[in-house]
Amino acid sequence: MIHINENFLKLQAGYLFPEIGRRRRAFQAAHPDAKIISMGIGDVTEPLVPAIVKAMKKAANEMGRAETFHGYDDGGVGYEFLRKAIAKNDYAARGVEVELDEIFVSDGAKCDTGNIQEVFSLDNVVAVTDPVYPVYVDTNVMAGRTGGAAKNGRYERIVYMPCTEANGFVARPPQDKVDLIYLCFPNNPTGAVATKEQLAEWVAYAKANKAIILFDAAYEAFISDPEIPHSIYEVAGAKDVAIEFRSFSKTAGFTGVRCAFTVVPKTLKAYTKCGQAVDVNPIWSRRHCTKFNGVSYVTQAGAAAAYTPEGKKQVRRIIDIYMGNAKVIRETLSKLGYTVYGGVNAPYIWLKTPNGMGSWEFFDLLLTKAHVVSTPGAGFGAAGEGFLRLTAFGTPDNVAEALKRFAKI
Repeated sequence: MIHINENFLKLQAGYLFPEIGRRRRAFQAAHPDAKIISMGIGDVTEPLVPAIVKAMKKAANEMGRAETFHGYDDGGVGYEFLRKAIAKNDYAARGVEVELDEIFVSDGAKCDTGNIQEVFSLDNVVAVTDPVYPVYVDTNVMAGRTGGAAKNGRYERIVYMPCTEANGFVARPPQDKVDLIYLCFPNNPTGAVATKEQLAEWVAYAKANKAIILFDAAYEAFISDPEIPHSIYEVAGAKDVAIEFRSFSKTAGFTGVRCAFTVVPKTLKAYTKCGQAVDVNPIWSRRHCTKFNGVSYVTQAGAAAAYTPEGKKQVRRIIDIYMGNAKVIRETLSKLGYTVYGGVNAPYIWLKTPNGMGSWEFFDLLLTKAHVVSTPGAGFGAAGEGFLRLTAFGTPDNVAEALKRFAKI
């Protein structure tokens, strides 16, 4: 008799974003003439920039000729031309040395932040912020690293670190010892950022407890404050205790193209039950190359074009559009009397629901009265109740129209 992985049965309801889609479709079916504007799911709206399109067309033509055809990349870890561009532009430019064999190109940071936990023991204690990007929690539930769900929606055997107005939505290291720590800055969903001093505190904690930090930096390109680090590796000693994830999805508009990368330093150690230190880099390489055959040549050529002088200027203009949206959203909602956070160094605005209204209740109100889709904060964890996440990934015209509708409710 075939048995199911019963850990999947622990998962609560549906994944957040399909549930948002279900409610949107139901409302649209009942109101076919309603012009719905999405400020919920963080999908980009601006097209790929010309430099990337040009590079991808060139690469596609190369794939059509025998003399320039490309098969599998360098062992599934990414073509050298892309990894060199990453090392030079994302790290060396900020004073961080990252070697090519520490970079692993993939089809998404979402995949990598879920897959990485496979190389660590199920006995490890996981710590997450609350609110939190659901993938961090759900993939550990699927793996069997947690217990069941409690009444407040939190899982047993996970340490939750509340991010609230009181702490500026930046958690401090826990008093208890944990082993695997998920951090995301700029933060999804709150839009908060961490200073170098705050990250240094986490690095010190990880060193003292022989823990590993899983650092999601997918939104680093949206940072405008020169004092805010773009990489955890800007903190001394972080390469000994941290894995970093990055993505081209939001920065270069690759949500429909798919390309990302993970940095696993060669100085990073984990330990056997007997206390023997083990290098994580070759283990992740073994896992990555066993289960993944690499991102397409055409896609990687497009990603590399984002680092050319022309590509950088064009991508920056797109980021400026989104951050312009974020500024308008933040300022307009503040004038309307809402309490808002984020939207300065991140493309997300964290909106406090009015009059103590529940997250899903306010979501439904916005959908039915304003025909605007948001993301309920409760979907990100117990501490997200009473908030909504709004994204700046819309066209300026749609953002302006959505804000007019806000004013009417």
